[in-house]
Amino acid sequence: MTRSESTPPLMLSVSGARGLVDSTMTPDVAGAFAAAFGSELLESAPEEPLRMVIGRDGRPSGEKMCDAVCDALAGIGAEVINVDIATTPTVGVMIRKTGSNGGIVITASHNPIEWNGIKCLDHDGLAPPQEQANRIIERFRTSEVIDPSARTPGSISRDDSSTRHHVDLVLNELDVDMIRANPTTVVLDSINASGIVGGRMLLEDLGCELVHLNGEQTGVFAHTPEPTRENLQDLARLVGDNAKAACGFAQDPDADRLAIVDENGAYIGEEYTLVLAVLRHLQKNGPCNLVANLSTSRMIDDLAGRFPGTRVHRSAVGEANVVARMRECEAPLGGEGNGGVILRSVGWIRDSFVAMGLVLELLAAEKRPLSRIIEDLPRYAMIKEKLDLSRIGGRAVIEPVLERLKIAFAAERVNDSDGVRIDFEEGWVHVRASNTEPIMRIIAEAETEAEARALIKKAGTAAGLD
Repeated sequence: MTRSESTPPLMLSVSGARGLVDSTMTPDVAGAFAAAFGSELLESAPEEPLRMVIGRDGRPSGEKMCDAVCDALAGIGAEVINVDIATTPTVGVMIRKTGSNGGIVITASHNPIEWNGIKCLDHDGLAPPQEQANRIIERFRTSEVIDPSARTPGSISRDDSSTRHHVDLVLNELDVDMIRANPTTVVLDSINASGIVGGRMLLEDLGCELVHLNGEQTGVFAHTPEPTRENLQDLARLVGDNAKAACGFAQDPDADRLAIVDENGAYIGEEYTLVLAVLRHLQKNGPCNLVANLSTSRMIDDLAGRFPGTRVHRSAVGEANVVARMRECEAPLGGEGNGGVILRSVGWIRDSFVAMGLVLELLAAEKRPLSRIIEDLPRYAMIKEKLDLSRIGGRAVIEPVLERLKIAFAAERVNDSDGVRIDFEEGWVHVRASNTEPIMRIIAEAETEAEARALIKKAGTAAGLD
């Protein structure tokens, strides 16, 4: 299958808008999208004042876009609270703290620095539901926004308390005394972005000796921001060379995801982030409902089996879908295999601070190296492939591809709630279009890499993608 990193100029989805800086993502575009979001919120609750929290991930292009977003929202009468450089989960918790109607993060998440974007958050601090997201996009496309001349101008204020508030919420959920009684050295790669201040604050408050890699808030990424093995070689070497280091953590630019390196400098992968968080939560709180998306490893299902009464519920991919399922089944914890952990008591949003805290609490409780804990967990091989849609016929091919898969594997367990996931006896494969990139993702998991590759080959052939 042919893979490519080529991208179209502007992506509009439930996650908001992403585009190329100074091309299709400009301050004017950012302001227009913000006005569309604010207009949607105003018209859905016309009698209520509009209050919005705005933050950014630290990219150099973000400052002008942040100014444009704040001005656009104030222009339609909003009370705007600018928290400046802050993680996505920090903006989420500030929305709830301030009783705001929603918020916006200027971020392109793990996309390279040439990109930036607008991520909309609702009153709970998560992406709006699909129907509302579609209305926001349509408003943006048609310029159907509130007439500023018909509104009393709003206001813009700064709030510098956001990171401290967020970290305190996380600390309240941890056994801080136990972690401090087992002091450890942690190497943190914050990729010169929004997780720097909060990551340092959290780890120092937990009594850790911090080695901070890429800990200057320049917004110029030291490496490709996706926290994958190939992009975290410096972190792995630094941990491996530090005899005292218990682990290494890597955040993405908006710090909602976390990847982990063990004490030997071995990259253990984002899939383990949720599994380790789940393990500690179950140890501490006992059996419960958990939620993971369809592309997340079955390790979490195996782990749940060790705590009778625990049930794993599956959702469509995407933070909002995970949260919706968590609410339905009253799950205290959920997440995604991309390193995203959601702890309901902190916020309805993926949170690298929560993930770091739970992993450190697990290390303190187990009193053994991370590599030994990993050895005792279920182990599978997972392969993630990307297909450039422009190479295979564009978005028009998506539905025919999925239909061919459902027909070819009708005798297997098929879940078509988000693309198509097929569960075979030897493993599973999930085929779906990305919400944030112009690609189709094909993910397979089995006991061995060879078996996982065979599943991708089987699915690709059946779908006509070879």
